[in-house]
Amino acid sequence: MTGSTPSPLDSVPIGVLKVDADWRVSYLNPAGAAVVGYTVEQLVGADYWTAFPANVDNEFGRAYREAVATGRPCTVEGFYPHPLDAWFEVRAVPEDGGLAMFFTDVTDRRAAVERLAMLARVTAELAGTLDVETAAARIPRLIVPLMADWCVLTVLDDEGRPADVGWWHGTPARRALLERYAAVRLEAMPVTSPVVRALLGETVAADASEVLAGMVEGEARELLRLLDPTSAVTLPVRGRGRTLGALTLYLDGDRRLTGADQATAQEIADRAGLALDNARLFSQQVQLAEELQRSLLTDAFVHDHAEVVVRYLPAAEAARVGGDWYDAFNQPSGATMLVIGDVVGHDTAAAAAMGQLRSLLRGIASYSDGGPAEVLRGLDAAMAQLRVGTYATAAVARLEQTAEERSRGVTRMRWSNAGHLPPLVIHPDGSLAALAEWRGELMLGVDPATPRGESVVVLDRGTTVLLFTDGLIERRGGDLDEGMARLREAAAALGARPLPELCDELVDRLVHGRPEDDVALVAIRLLPQG
Repeated sequence: MTGSTPSPLDSVPIGVLKVDADWRVSYLNPAGAAVVGYTVEQLVGADYWTAFPANVDNEFGRAYREAVATGRPCTVEGFYPHPLDAWFEVRAVPEDGGLAMFFTDVTDRRAAVERLAMLARVTAELAGTLDVETAAARIPRLIVPLMADWCVLTVLDDEGRPADVGWWHGTPARRALLERYAAVRLEAMPVTSPVVRALLGETVAADASEVLAGMVEGEARELLRLLDPTSAVTLPVRGRGRTLGALTLYLDGDRRLTGADQATAQEIADRAGLALDNARLFSQQVQLAEELQRSLLTDAFVHDHAEVVVRYLPAAEAARVGGDWYDAFNQPSGATMLVIGDVVGHDTAAAAAMGQLRSLLRGIASYSDGGPAEVLRGLDAAMAQLRVGTYATAAVARLEQTAEERSRGVTRMRWSNAGHLPPLVIHPDGSLAALAEWRGELMLGVDPATPRGESVVVLDRGTTVLLFTDGLIERRGGDLDEGMARLREAAAALGARPLPELCDELVDRLVHGRPEDDVALVAIRLLPQG
């Protein structure tokens, strides 16, 4: 059949091309001619492989030869390069020793699928972390080269200052050039530049020549000239009711964004903006929660004959507030009382209960002038009477001194332990005191009638006492015995350090960055008297 002979296939809306046993084109319908870049007269009678040289060694050619050899139809989808630059889906059917190919241009469909896949990847990047600025820095890599030849993402900081936090170029040899351009371009941008206008909420499409003309002479302008884009589209990155940044897509050569491309780019920018907004709101809430918790804790305690240092680190988990607390104050008799405690839970309810228990204990200790056991017994009774409805551990140490002990240069420490970790005592020579069995008595909130005992140890001047919560020593996969052993080893090695340095080093060695649980630490070092 020749191109001049009418065929029922002439009216078929998809492309149809047939070849004979010698791979010479025997038929091409009008719909096919509109796609392949040849007229019917040019292609019928021509050698197929000569007309479509890219198919000799690609997936199309391999599938066609196999279909002819086996006699079995096949379907193949792939990309044909220049001059067609398009994706095709082909159904190849063996026919009379040759092959009939029924084909459709699926470039638009492929682009739509790729855009959806890209949106899914961007969403996954942003949803997978609360550190959205880190994820945002990777977004340009997902956009290039599908949406643009290269890309720069700008984000406003908390002070409203713009910074280019992400960039990517599809050509590896130009990435160093782009990295430098992203480092210097914002300072060279006039107030009328596309980036500034996008930061004010406007979508701006501009030729590169217009952007160059508006930039001041200097490194940034020269770098843009070397990068040589043809045009750029800058879109606002929007949060809730405000613009948080700008996304600039650069296009080289004859490339232009379609309407669908631009809509997809704006969707990416909007998703990035919403994620940035969520992250900043979360950060503000975390900061507020931490400030609230710190406001419930004791300010720096000053003592005439002792140095007191406290450290508090919130857990790395999302809430970052919890029930750990510490306290240090003088009782009416002049004795110094140190307290460390941990309310069960890691949320705002635990933080609220912590504030309530801390205030109750301080009030009981100040009114009664009682020792550690009596203060804990009073707190347990108050919790039951007031129906506080929580559980907590606590260790209370009281440093007291008679006139005779003062003349000898020693101080007595009485302490009581309600299910908490015991104090750690470091002697002036760096050795550690051997205190009683470290597992304490029943925790608070279980039985207000439980008896509370006390232990006593005599301390020389220069002795250091540490009280701490389990977040300092407990780790996933380990137990408290192992953690106590690590703490004792570190304390023995660091005991001679200045007290602030000792506390910082202990936290650094035992916690290694963000703790898994809240960490509270109060340390006191007895200074010489007189």
